[in-house]
Amino acid sequence: MDQKKTKKIFIETYGCQMNFSDSEIVASVLSGHGYTTTEDIFLADIILVNTCSIRDNAEQRVKKRLQHFRSMKKKNPGLIIGLLGCMADRLKTLFLEEEQLLDIIAGPDAYRDLPRLLEQVESGQRGVNTLLSMEETYADITPVRLAGNGVSAFISIMRGCENFCSYCVVPSTRGKERSREADTIVQETKMLFEQGYREVTLLGQNVNSYKWDEGDQTISFASLLGRIAEVNPLLRIRFATSHPKDISDDLLKTIAAHPNICKAIHLPVQSGSSRVLNLMNRKYTREEYMERVESIRRIIPGCAISTDIITGFCGETEEDHKETISLMKWARFDYAFMFKYSERPMTLAAKSLKDDIPDAVKERRLTEVIDLQQTLSFKSNQQDLNRVFEVLIEGDSKRSGEHFMGRNSQNKVAVFPKTNAKPGEYLKVKINSFTSATLLGAVI
Repeated sequence: MDQKKTKKIFIETYGCQMNFSDSEIVASVLSGHGYTTTEDIFLADIILVNTCSIRDNAEQRVKKRLQHFRSMKKKNPGLIIGLLGCMADRLKTLFLEEEQLLDIIAGPDAYRDLPRLLEQVESGQRGVNTLLSMEETYADITPVRLAGNGVSAFISIMRGCENFCSYCVVPSTRGKERSREADTIVQETKMLFEQGYREVTLLGQNVNSYKWDEGDQTISFASLLGRIAEVNPLLRIRFATSHPKDISDDLLKTIAAHPNICKAIHLPVQSGSSRVLNLMNRKYTREEYMERVESIRRIIPGCAISTDIITGFCGETEEDHKETISLMKWARFDYAFMFKYSERPMTLAAKSLKDDIPDAVKERRLTEVIDLQQTLSFKSNQQDLNRVFEVLIEGDSKRSGEHFMGRNSQNKVAVFPKTNAKPGEYLKVKINSFTSATLLGAVI
């Protein structure tokens, strides 16, 4: 038997949903060449680390893990260590030559080349491919669903980004924006539903700018979303991420028209100050963002809105920070991902702006933002008290095997006592209590 057919691969993933989707593509590519995946790192012949460069803390975690894997390799010299994704090109010299940590480095557009790179390593060489592509979307690859719950799945609909936000590395690490053929997305959705999945999340750096030319017709994201919603009314659809400058009333009306398109929109604001937004190259003002929020509230009543916020960006004053605080209070965000600014190499900000806010100030502002959001999330959940929601069961609660957990259309987590139902089914749940993070209820 070919020795390669017995080799097991462990994939460790960091960062956003897009990276988890990419790991599933990697698993599919390699399974087609005789490799198998394992969830037990100690059984692995090959460890692949799929990385994220958006935040410095993610990079630091990856570096520590690679040091740990090197110690594993000392005990098992045949172990192959590989780095995938956004960190690949920028840090290949450091990890390959200076620290001697890696055997393989592959960028986000080089996953089809992994079988060849592994063959190079097995012949005594190192395998490196960090070239970006103008066309690669992996549209023809059916991802291997890794360690999922069998209920929810990710579908990548586009790759790359051309917004060039000054703090962001994505345009340099993932390349030019390109959309995937609409029919392949719809077909993958149908296949997932037939396999028992009841929720899909459409992924892209900016899904609002999805565009596919089909003959003399251009399919927009709103059109694509409508097509997917019609696959089956029992299939829920989510998407991430939306850019405020591109979220149209046409898209909002499509969401409102289909009950199975979830009433939850992630709309990153990053800052409440128009001056800072201009420095970030976000291409909208505070007032324009607020207008989009008002449109969401008007067209989709009851829609949840979550966001991203960065504190301590270059040149941010106390007045700028106060504007972020006031915008948060006005928008009443249901949830937020909040970070202090960390300068990333190869970004416009690193090249042209001074990272001049002391770390202590960044931390203090971040704490204020987090504290406010906890209050806003608590108030949001408080409004759900005694309401009844349709909840899709995802599995057991993390804290108790006697409770299920699932999510409502607004993407809020609900925990409730188990019934005879099973994951993938919908139940009506009445909310009896809550925390700032979770709704607690009972099936009715």
